[in-house]
Amino acid sequence: MQGRIRAAMVTDVGGIGDESFNASAWRGLQRAQKELNAEVRYLESRTAADYIRNLTTLARQGFNVVFAVGFLMEDALARVAPRFPRVYFGIVDGKAPNLPNCVSLIFNEQEGSYLVGALAGAMTKRNAVGFIGGMNVPLIKKFEYGYRAGVLTTNPRARVLTGYTGNWDDVNKGRELALTQFNQGADIIYHAAGRCGVGVIRAAEQKGKGYYAIGVDSDQDHLAPGRVLTSMMKRVDNAVFDVCQRVARRQFRSGTIVYGVKEKGVGLSPMRFTRKDVPANVMQLVRMLEGMIAQGKLKPPYDEATFRQFKPPRVPTGVV
Repeated sequence: MQGRIRAAMVTDVGGIGDESFNASAWRGLQRAQKELNAEVRYLESRTAADYIRNLTTLARQGFNVVFAVGFLMEDALARVAPRFPRVYFGIVDGKAPNLPNCVSLIFNEQEGSYLVGALAGAMTKRNAVGFIGGMNVPLIKKFEYGYRAGVLTTNPRARVLTGYTGNWDDVNKGRELALTQFNQGADIIYHAAGRCGVGVIRAAEQKGKGYYAIGVDSDQDHLAPGRVLTSMMKRVDNAVFDVCQRVARRQFRSGTIVYGVKEKGVGLSPMRFTRKDVPANVMQLVRMLEGMIAQGKLKPPYDEATFRQFKPPRVPTGVV
């Protein structure tokens, strides 16, 4: 039995215009609107002080399911969820309260980051690539170390330059940091920096031919066609829709749901503007590594300790 539901979300700072994380979550609700006939809504958080108020507002308005988009809302959700036992809550990237009406939506970002790292290592002409994160927190380290391991697999000689913007929404900071890395020798830069990443992409566009950015969360290839090599798509939209569908079918399950390569929760964008730039044998190698991850034969690292222990799989001779 499937009933009409009302589903809403609270964005983190950056809002649905971030072309990234929040935007992907909103696409999940829009899909629920289209396919489940759900009534949907979002509230944007300008600062962390808005989290509790926004979550409470949506719960009081009688939405069946409310999503907290981002790990920074963990504390806020822990305070709000117990007061509304008849409302289902999902938190993206965070730990949900241990309550029957709460679920955590977690992603194996290191797996998708490993694949874009493998591609970057194979494609760099200067044996130097970059990584730019937002906040220097364990979640973003999953992106960084997965990426480093991918680069190491296909190009052990390549340097990986790293930097952090310290926030999620300063486009200029992202651009400046990217230009610095490009000037230090990198020709491909992967970002996991929210709206700051738009600046990374603009920097690649400014540098022109021979330089690439790698997008994140959403398919960002269209932001600078030909200058975004690929995007590490984190399918927050699929996860949000998945929970909405469970609520509509009255099959909600509390606890934790993990989305990785195997579950099609992370992976490369279709690369509609750059596929022609990538040699067929390189794409074949990336797909081979993707298959190994899906089969559990390859486990990319997610922090410094697991990176130190990581042993790259053997790459076929002559592929890169």
